[in-house]
Amino acid sequence: MEKEIKSGQVVVPDKKVKKAFCATLDFNVAKKIFVESTFMRALPGFSIVGMANQSIQESRDRIKSALLFIGFKFPSQKITINLSPSDIKKEGSHFDLVIALLIAFQKTDTTCKDFYIFGELGLDGEVKSTSAIFPILLSLAREYKDLNIILPSCMVEKASQIKGIKIYGVQSLSEAMEFFQEKKYNLPYKKIEIKEFFDEKIEVNNRDYYYDLDFPLDFAEVKGHNFLKRALVICAAGMHNILLEGSPGCGKSMSIKRLRYILPPVSIEEVLETQAYKSINQEDENLSAKRAFRAPHHSSSKPSIFGGGSSRAMAGEAALAHNGVLFFDELPHFSKQILESLREPLENHKVLISRVNSKIEYDTKFLFAAAQNPCPCGNLFSKIRECRCSDLEIARYKSRISDPILDRIDLYILVDEDFSKKQSANSNDMFEDVLKAFVFQKKRGQRELNANLSEMDLHKYCKMQNDAQDILDKAISNYGLNQRSVSKILKIARTIADIDESETIHKNHLFEALNYRKR
Repeated sequence: MEKEIKSGQVVVPDKKVKKAFCATLDFNVAKKIFVESTFMRALPGFSIVGMANQSIQESRDRIKSALLFIGFKFPSQKITINLSPSDIKKEGSHFDLVIALLIAFQKTDTTCKDFYIFGELGLDGEVKSTSAIFPILLSLAREYKDLNIILPSCMVEKASQIKGIKIYGVQSLSEAMEFFQEKKYNLPYKKIEIKEFFDEKIEVNNRDYYYDLDFPLDFAEVKGHNFLKRALVICAAGMHNILLEGSPGCGKSMSIKRLRYILPPVSIEEVLETQAYKSINQEDENLSAKRAFRAPHHSSSKPSIFGGGSSRAMAGEAALAHNGVLFFDELPHFSKQILESLREPLENHKVLISRVNSKIEYDTKFLFAAAQNPCPCGNLFSKIRECRCSDLEIARYKSRISDPILDRIDLYILVDEDFSKKQSANSNDMFEDVLKAFVFQKKRGQRELNANLSEMDLHKYCKMQNDAQDILDKAISNYGLNQRSVSKILKIARTIADIDESETIHKNHLFEALNYRKR
């Protein structure tokens, strides 16, 4: 029963306030939003308050059409929707469904207050997905446990792989209303099995990892180059940074483009993180066991590589390559500012974007791969072409890449012009070595692959035989190696030993690791 309370010319009826939950993205972090609705005796209207952006304000027409389509009759009252806290900017059309349900249930006893509800509405009441929903869910699952989520049906399979949440899918507004009216959430919850997404799986230490044996770009197409392929197996097995230098057309870019398909298996958490970054940047795709591969052009701007934006800091190529490969072809042609800015993501695996009103941090744990010519004309090492560059031009070209950047490169490979037509290892053979090393690392108890071992883990896992230690001591003395260089040599040697399934690092492992160091 409505009770009127008069105060001058203002009449406030109906103290019933319906509530539910939604969320919005504050850069790459989800913020919990309380959605409230009430009807007031006043001139008929529909208002949304609480710092809602244009996409939410436009939802009023979509919601009206969807409710009228299913036969809902709007009362001759003013409808007010409040999005709280009101000091957080809200954006996204995924608020449509929760607002429509609160309006539809305003005069009933049906409640949906214990659910997070997401979905954009079509004019006929169809519930559609948006690119913001998936990263919101992943962020909420990290912050809260045992959440009940209403989503568009088309997202259920993908979103149900996120741990700690229960996903219920609806195709239309009427189906969502029926779900709450008949209390279908009381039925036993059935989670979709992950095997529907990935065919290949390996279990190590009671944890599942997934991979794909489809090689659309196969190393079988790269003739010869046995030394290069061996280096790329080591690169992939430990996720080590790599730089290829050689004449134009010798196979540098061709090889690195195939590197993606022999990378180690991924956990479901890594798959979801990669998907979340893609969704933030409007690159919504199905879940895949293939690691990310990003190859920006050398004319790209600094914000496009590392992220940025005046009002909203978008993820750049470095963040989108998280858990995968970031490939810089023609490395010296990238701007000096971009090359020097690589230091932090290569060392700390994070990018911090600072703005006046906010700071945002993206994870950037990627394998950095680069390719370059030996000189501006590219023919310095060529056996059949003559170099046209002066010594000054070559020195200027080489100086574009500073020693601190080169110091963060694990493997340096000089790619020669191999005119051999002899068939060598294919991608399947190379991946078998990578998989063998991956299992060996994980069974040892490592959380990270070798390239990302901390100093504490380095001492724990990189055990060397005495003769190998003597060789390393001599190399430190003869080459003047700094601490970072020593750590990288040890990590590479550890990966080579893992491919051989050796518990300790032998001298032949260390010799090979030293062979990949840039002199």
